Order: sequence, then structure tokens, then C-alpha cells
Amino acid sequence: MKQNTIVSLLSFINRIGFTLLVSVVGLMMQSTNIQPVQNCGMNGSQVDSVQYLKRLQQLANNDTSGKWPVYPQPYPLKGAILPYKRIVAFYGNLYSKKMGVLGKYTPDELWEKLNEEVQNWEQADSLTPVQPALHYVAVVAQNNPMKDGQYRYRMPSNQIDSVLTIAQMGNAIVFLDIQPGHSTVNIEVPLLEAYLKMPNVHLGLDPEFSMKEGNVPGTVKGYVTAEDINFCTNYLSGLVKKYRLPPKVFVVHRFTQSMVRNCEQIQLYSEVQIVINMDGWGRPGLKKSTYRDFIYQEPVQFTGFKLFYINDLKQPPFRMMRPEEILELKPKPIYIQYQ
Repeated sequence: MKQNTIVSLLSFINRIGFTLLVSVVGLMMQSTNIQPVQNCGMNGSQVDSVQYLKRLQQLANNDTSGKWPVYPQPYPLKGAILPYKRIVAFYGNLYSKKMGVLGKYTPDELWEKLNEEVQNWEQADSLTPVQPALHYVAVVAQNNPMKDGQYRYRMPSNQIDSVLTIAQMGNAIVFLDIQPGHSTVNIEVPLLEAYLKMPNVHLGLDPEFSMKEGNVPGTVKGYVTAEDINFCTNYLSGLVKKYRLPPKVFVVHRFTQSMVRNCEQIQLYSEVQIVINMDGWGRPGLKKSTYRDFIYQEPVQFTGFKLFYINDLKQPPFRMMRPEEILELKPKPIYIQYQ
């Protein structure tokens, strides 16, 4: 069944109501491998279901495997960023020029460069507005233990406040990223509640530096489990309900099979939108294969793609991938990160 036929059916469903939803979706499943969306209800606080499903189909980019779009999944609450906008984020830490662009430039220079990337993506995909973002590593893994024995350093509040101030210069949202070291998300995420309860602040998690086996960060690749991710999404969901916030976006980095375990057990919520972000660097062919093997093959909800201003130029053909190339991927990434 072609996409325009699907959209027509969905528009018809929206007009006639929920009564015929099950029977019509059943026909769609037989022809398109689409599965019914669970927990959709008729909640007025949720987004328009027809438009949401239409955009999911567009992101799937004509994938015929049945993996994308991800069904079933709950409809998000109103105010959701995804899939209505593409997030384009600059990554890093204000203390380090090596961790990414956030620590490399002055605020004015940063915004000049970020606006250039925003324009590039708007030109490549004129149908999807861009939401600029600053992705700040708020908990940084260390190769030596802190006083409490944990191999991570929590950024002081004045540094996070500085990032929020820089974000306000261009109406950007902010991600606070956690590299747990020997700590856990159960400990680190609640400590950021003062910021996560803000409507413009979202969460990131870096499994590479989650050292569950006790290794020193950076010596081996770490990992997180579905249980870790579910703790984060459940916690964020609670904040959204408690403070009556728009949905949170939760970005989880990944570039190996073992970095995210038991993906099939990850739970989805109307209050949280999960992005699995392809975090590997290298030549275009390598990045595409990493995306295919570890993002495409294990669907969660939405996908992201990371670009490195330095590391992506270390291998032939010594260039970064262009937005037009990335938009050819299946599914199309809806979160783009620059380091």
C-alpha cells in the first residue's frame, strides 16, 4: 500500500472516529506491516494522530522491512518536538575544547556556526523546521576517582546556568548529558531535577562511559541496559506529569552492539521521546554501516546521527557527510549532533 493511500485512510479514520480504527488498521497491517498503536486513547492532550503517523511514515523513508516506523508506540502529548521538528545540536563541555564545539568558541561564534548548520538542514529538508539545541555534558567520566570513589565529575550549577544563558541567545533547547563512570543513572538523573523540570531542558545518556564492570572509563566501552533507560524514561515521565510539561526528549548514544542491551525491553511513554543516536566517527561508509547495524536493526522510537568536525576527517575521503546524504538513510534521523 502506497504512503498516500495510508495517509488517506488515516484521514478517514480521524473523521469517523475511533469505532472503525481497529478494523481499518487491521487491513493496513496486512498490506504494510504496520502494527496498531497502543495506549492512543482519545486523550485531548495528545497530538493529532493522523499527522503524527503521517510524519512517522515520512521518516521511515519508504523502508519495507517492517522495522520502521516503530509500532506500537503511544502518541506523544501536545507540545512534542519530534517528529515535527528536526533537532540540530552542538555538543561539548565549557571546560574543554577537545570535547566538542561548546567549549571551543565564544557564545557569539558558537551561534554563528550553529545557525549555519541550521540553515543547511532547512535547505536540505524544507518540510521539517529545525530546533537548535546545545547538548552539554553535565556529568563527565574521569580516569581517576573523585573523593567519593566514583569516576565522574558533576559540573557545577554555574556552568549549567551559563549553557542555559547561551541557549537563550537563539531560542535553543538544552540537553544535559550523563557519563556515569562508576555511578548510576538512578543516582545521577534525580540530581539534575532542578534543571530537568524546566520545559526547555532534556536528557542525554552516554553508555560508552557507564562502567558497570568496574573498569576505568576510556579503557573499554561501557554499556547500559533497558532497565537503565526505563529508569530514565519513567523518571522523566513523572516530571512531565508533576510539572505539566511538554514531552521530554531523551537521547541515548550508541555505536556498538553491546552499548545498549535488551532493546526490546525498552518502554515508551507519551511523556518521553527516545532517540538512539549513532555516535560513531569515521568515513561516510563506516558511519552508514554503523547506523544500519546498530540503529536501524534494533528500532526503539526515533534515530539520531552524530557528525564530528575533526574525527570524521581522519579517514578518506577526509570529509563530513552532507545533510542530503544523511537524509537518504532509512529511517531519516530526526536528531543531528555536531561535535
